[in-house]
Amino acid sequence: MALDTARRLRNRHLLAADLLALPACAVAAFALHYGAGFFGAAGARLMLALLLVAVPVQAFALVRLGLYTRLWRYAGQSDLELLCVAGTVSGAVAVLAGATVPRLVLGPAGVIPGSVLVLYALLAAVTMAVPRLLVRRAGRRTWGRRRADAGIRRVLIAGAGSAGAAVVRELAQHPEADLVPAAFVDDDPIKRGRHLHGIPVAGGLDDIPALARRLLVDEVIVAMPSSSGAVTRRVMEAAVRAGLPARTVPGLYELVSGRKSVSALRNVEIADLLRRDSITTDLGQVRTLAHGKTVLVTGAGGSIGSELCRQVATLGPKRLVVLGRGENSVFELLQDLAVSHPGVQVEPVIADIRDRVRLERVFASVRPDTVFHAAAHKHVPLMEQNVAEAILNNVLGTQVVAELSSRHGCERFVLISSDKAVRPSSVMGATKRLAEGVLQRVAVGSRCRFMAVRFGNVLGSRGSVIPTFLRQIQQGGPVTITHPEMRRYFMTIPEAVQLVLQAGAMGDGGEVFVLDMGDPVRVLDLARDLIRLSGLTEGQDVDIRFSGMRPGEKLYEELFFNHENASPTDHPKVLRARNAALDLRGPMSIEALIALAARNAPSDELRRGIKGLVPEYTGLTGVAKEDRPRHEALTAARAQVGAADLAHAR
Repeated sequence: MALDTARRLRNRHLLAADLLALPACAVAAFALHYGAGFFGAAGARLMLALLLVAVPVQAFALVRLGLYTRLWRYAGQSDLELLCVAGTVSGAVAVLAGATVPRLVLGPAGVIPGSVLVLYALLAAVTMAVPRLLVRRAGRRTWGRRRADAGIRRVLIAGAGSAGAAVVRELAQHPEADLVPAAFVDDDPIKRGRHLHGIPVAGGLDDIPALARRLLVDEVIVAMPSSSGAVTRRVMEAAVRAGLPARTVPGLYELVSGRKSVSALRNVEIADLLRRDSITTDLGQVRTLAHGKTVLVTGAGGSIGSELCRQVATLGPKRLVVLGRGENSVFELLQDLAVSHPGVQVEPVIADIRDRVRLERVFASVRPDTVFHAAAHKHVPLMEQNVAEAILNNVLGTQVVAELSSRHGCERFVLISSDKAVRPSSVMGATKRLAEGVLQRVAVGSRCRFMAVRFGNVLGSRGSVIPTFLRQIQQGGPVTITHPEMRRYFMTIPEAVQLVLQAGAMGDGGEVFVLDMGDPVRVLDLARDLIRLSGLTEGQDVDIRFSGMRPGEKLYEELFFNHENASPTDHPKVLRARNAALDLRGPMSIEALIALAARNAPSDELRRGIKGLVPEYTGLTGVAKEDRPRHEALTAARAQVGAADLAHAR
């Protein structure tokens, strides 16, 4: 036991200092009480009694309290709290021991005055605290000395809150980062003129450019992890005006959980810079979709499918069936759900949604109440080169899953569609439009409620533009953009999934729902933001290169065929597309198109078949040429009005 205690004493120098300081405190306490006259025989006996009794007991108490197992160089709030507790406890122990033991041994002559004991306890507490605070101080270079060092970068911290305080503490403990806080900026007027960890709150967010010049700042650190995208972007734009790079800290939940350190400053990602506030949904309103029910998610290993599974798991389903074709992605999802939702019964199914026989057995076995159909091919250029595969997966697969859902008594079915289904110019968009039509056809006479949800571009999903840009920036460029006027609607994966759940809860059957994603964003602006906020300069560190529009791409995506087709719903950010039904009674039936794709017919023949079913499809070469003047006119108009259709719909 004694050996273990000795091994834990990492601050033996502090123990030695305390053992020397405590007797000195006893001498000082007697001197302050009696003056120089206490050195008589009686005073010497009392002082010796205090030294022999209180000092050993007090030292033992300090060891047991763990005062010598702390790394005082990195002392934080908990260590300082322990120091206060140790000083109080050890002082009380010393007073108690000094007041009782000498009297028991020496009788009436062993009474130590109470004022001496109190003075001793106070002096002992001070002498314990001072060396530890000095050790902590010695472990960090002072801000003033570091400001004079070569290579030191002065930073302006946006956000004088908990995260900002954590940034200052960690920078103090990690001098190798060569970053020194110059000041805080915060829009809270109560904080203006105050100091946080000795650093002044010098102004508001709009004062960043002026403060940067006056304080000779080299960088901005955004310490507002819970702020909206609009506020973050405001800080970023102020940093750009000041000509400074900007970085942001992780969210506080990541700091508290230990998953990230404040020193792990990351470059601002575009998810922080949505041109609108994030959209949230009260999942309690959609609990009826899953609570106590069997939920099946197709494409469960994908970006949207896996997030659907995670959010559905929070709703208390009876059973969650995760269906996917890729075993690795399904396996990773199972591992994630086992940790995050251990109480949910999860059943994995590896299957192809086009395999009717296999899926028939699955539906007969699990009898799902709710189906979320997220399985699809989504990459536009790839589907232009694999037309048959796009038809078989996006159209036939949807038909199989929808028909089986209706036949086996499913209550609700939600299809993940795309804004590219509106006046499609690509095979992917056209097959998504056909999937919507298949859904509406199956819904006729069915007791199952079928509905579709159209997405914009999903930030962070596999193969999306943002991860591609970030990878290109990390590789030194160039960042490739197809056209300088390319515009897209953007949303995050959680927003997309919340829309799916909300639509599934409010749909009566046959509807197409669309998320109000704000105004479309120019892709070129996103690329420039990412380059600038990565601390790089366009044209010097990273170039932007225009590669030309790829087959099937449009400059602008649309959410509705025209603004008259949009109507509000009970959710302020969800719109309903009226009259969105697709008439499948064209020159070619959808079954004939699927049969052609199954025979791997030539791509041009398949495109003509798609055109026969989706008149708005412009993917045929001849059709595209004929429609080019109209398309260019539409492009010019959209450049002027942006999202006028959606604004009118609101």
